[in-house]
This record gives sequence, C-alpha cells and structure tokens, in this order.
Amino acid sequence: MEKMPITAAGYEAMEKELHQLKTIERPAVIEQIADAREHGDLKENAEYHAARDKQSFLEGRIQELESAIALADVIDVVELSGDRVVFGATVEIVDEDTDEEHRYQIVGEMESDLGKGLISLKSPIARALIGKEEGDSVKVQTPGGTKHYEILSVSFG
Repeated sequence: MEKMPITAAGYEAMEKELHQLKTIERPAVIEQIADAREHGDLKENAEYHAARDKQSFLEGRIQELESAIALADVIDVVELSGDRVVFGATVEIVDEDTDEEHRYQIVGEMESDLGKGLISLKSPIARALIGKEEGDSVKVQTPGGTKHYEILSVSFG
C-alpha cells in the first residue's frame, strides 16, 4: 500500500477521533444494543435496529481511521519553507475573472475540508498549484469550466 501524506495536525485529529470512537462511542452503542435487546422482539424493535446501524457505521469509521493512520506519512508543515507550492503550503489565490480571493492549505485526502480552507492534494486546484510560486498564473479545469487564478502568496505553518 502507498503511504498517504498528512499534516501533523491532521494526524493528531484522526488519532483523537479514533480514541473517541473506541473509548466513548463504541461502548455507548454496545450499551444501547443491550438495552434494546431487553425490550423483547428484535424483529420489530426500532431502537435495536438503529443501534445496530450506528454500530456498523462506527466500526466502518474505526477501520477507515486505523487504515489511514497505518498508511500515514506525517509531514510537519512548520518545518517546511520555500517559495514553491508543495504539500502543506497555505496558498492565497485570486480568481482572475472575478477578483475573488481564496486561501487554501494543501493537505491529505483524509483531512480535507473545503469549509475550513483545507483542500486535498489530489483536488484539481491543488494539482494545478503544486510546483508554482507567487505571481504565477494557473489554469484549473473544474466541473463548472476552466478557471484562471493568480498566486498571491505561499506560506507555511
């Protein structure tokens, strides 16, 4: 399996979520299942089925996190520097057509969250930005059409 780059903050967040799921949520769901079983007929017991569904989701998420942690290649962004856009860089760009400014940090797939300005290394915009530097223009093919951006700044940490 191929190692997946992730920031130190993203790795820490995954470990924290995994701990929460294993130590708090998993035991709570097991208790909910036991309580629901006491209510009798399991075929028509909505509480039981809801708890089993939740347990299934939790176990799937735990496996996903354990796998991601095992494959993680933690990169400490604070130790990075330079003028070029690389994994972990925070990039300020401006849409050359609308003058709308955006600020993104390029992170691993498991930690991407567009609402927080964290974009996946594999996203079209991140792929277009990698290797470029301040002042460069980039063309990004998006589902809504081609966008043109100028890189205003590149920073780390």
